[in-house]
Amino acid sequence: MPITKSAKKSLKVSRTKKVGNDAYRKNLEIALKKVDAKNVSSVISLIDKTAKVGVIAKGKAARMKSQLTKKFGTPARHASLQGVAGRPKVTKKVVAKPVAKKPVTPLVMQKAVAKKETVEKAATKKPAVKKIIAIK
Repeated sequence: MPITKSAKKSLKVSRTKKVGNDAYRKNLEIALKKVDAKNVSSVISLIDKTAKVGVIAKGKAARMKSQLTKKFGTPARHASLQGVAGRPKVTKKVVAKPVAKKPVTPLVMQKAVAKKETVEKAATKKPAVKKIIAIK
């Protein structure tokens, strides 16, 4: 039995989590026993939720989903997106990714600022005008 206050709290928390995890696991077992072609998508969704919570491992969830789709085929809602059931096939648009800019280092920044200053000085400088002085 735990002695310290933190150990007692830890035991209480772990028992509470165990109850929740057992409920997820039991619901998943029941769903897997009653799965058929009509409710494959809901069972796959339940598998994903169970894996997200951490009750089952990600690899085990992938394996279960693979076995279900192998046995019953793809779920109806996914099949409708693939051109089955009289619907047109949905295609994804390919969008070009923006090119990442190179990081600006202080030295590059100094050179850019210096270059900008020289350009500004040249632009503000007035052209030399020769004055003709008339000698009388």
